Amino acid sequence: MDIQHICNQTIELSKIVGNFIRIEKAKITEEIIESKGIHNYVTYVDKTAERMLVDGLKTILPESDFIVEEGTSNENGAEYTWIVDPLDGTTNFIHGLPPFAISIALRRKDKIIIGIIYEIIADECFYAYENSKAYLNGKEIKVSTREKVSDSLIATGFPYYDYGQLPQFMKTLEFFMRNSHGIRRIGSAATDLAYVACGRFEAFYEYGLSPWDVAAGAFIVEQAGGKVCDFSGKTDWLFGKEIISSNNLVFNEFKEIINNFMKI
Repeated sequence: MDIQHICNQTIELSKIVGNFIRIEKAKITEEIIESKGIHNYVTYVDKTAERMLVDGLKTILPESDFIVEEGTSNENGAEYTWIVDPLDGTTNFIHGLPPFAISIALRRKDKIIIGIIYEIIADECFYAYENSKAYLNGKEIKVSTREKVSDSLIATGFPYYDYGQLPQFMKTLEFFMRNSHGIRRIGSAATDLAYVACGRFEAFYEYGLSPWDVAAGAFIVEQAGGKVCDFSGKTDWLFGKEIISSNNLVFNEFKEIINNFMKI
């Protein structure tokens, strides 16, 4: 199997679907926004984009499984599984606010081998594949070289349905406000991870996430020289609903801070 070729095909597919999303953005009205739960929204754009991606990915790699956000998931024990978010940052999208992105990962058995994040408004495509470097629009990217949390810009996402750790989470916000270059919440976990990979953020953490939020971005971070774990420092970040990601120099300090605040 030519992983690079599959990656390139998938990038082209993501751009086609991204263009559809970009065009449809102007048509969004309050009447067509559906609620899946508090602070959790979907539109026909998400659903149509997902169908376009699933159909295209089936052509690229027939007989593969899917883990996707809007309901077309299937896992039948195939060797390869696509993990797809057709529109990460839907709340941003329905308000006309960037960023929002397509996130696609390919997993072979238990190992991710392709990660692609296409940030639609900026027309920035972050990607990596097995044994490759990480790239942004064809140019190599790497995580930042800042060595201390005090010199770092930190990214996070606010919980929108699971408030069980909210008190601890609020303490992390205060800590980073006081002890870093600042904290940002841009509304797309996939884009947060892509920005760690290219050095715009030094670190990112969030809880209450799904596999399609983090699969591609975490892989790209690792290929760019960064590190990823869950809040306890272990490897259950894909399905464990929590993630820490940073450059390799800040990683241990950042992980210890999150572990101290967020451990239950």
